[in-house]
Amino acid sequence: MKNIWILVVALIGMSTAAQAQDFSIGPKFGVSQGNIKVNGDGYESGSDKLGYHIGAFVRMGGNSLYVQPEFLYVNTGGEIKQTTGTNEMSYEASFNRFDIPILLGFKLGQVFRIQAGPVASFLINSKFTDQVIPTPEPEYNDATVGYQAGIGFDIGNMILDLKYEGSLSKQSDAIAGFDTDQRQNQLILSLGLRLF
Repeated sequence: MKNIWILVVALIGMSTAAQAQDFSIGPKFGVSQGNIKVNGDGYESGSDKLGYHIGAFVRMGGNSLYVQPEFLYVNTGGEIKQTTGTNEMSYEASFNRFDIPILLGFKLGQVFRIQAGPVASFLINSKFTDQVIPTPEPEYNDATVGYQAGIGFDIGNMILDLKYEGSLSKQSDAIAGFDTDQRQNQLILSLGLRLF
């Protein structure tokens, strides 16, 4: 799956670069508010987790339409609550990932943008804890696919993005042997700086 995403990025880059009127590259960093959407008997989403990301972006395109691949180290997670009768357990999950969103954007004037596209996430490591007793960590998938959509603003050499990320594939199928459908969602605020 990783090779497919690398090929997609390369093809988009080559086709866009051939007709590009604008090319920008630079660092990008920001914060996110993430949670884990859970479907399963007795399980529900808990509190959100504040996360961060850091990496780089490349923007290629014309005056109105552009492609923007990003390469980001991401820390995110969320809380899962389990209710059994009157007992309630809380589990916290934290993920370190390498994310590659490929956004297609449309500029409205010189400052405002709208954008959307797929994101591939590759798990580096994870941490899973509960309030009371050690619980076997869920078997998280090494790679997941999702989508991002949002708005952006270009102010001088700064690019400001506000995006929502949803998951199209499961992060894990079970907690402690109980079937669940876990998917990561995030609200992302980031700042990029155009070096050229």
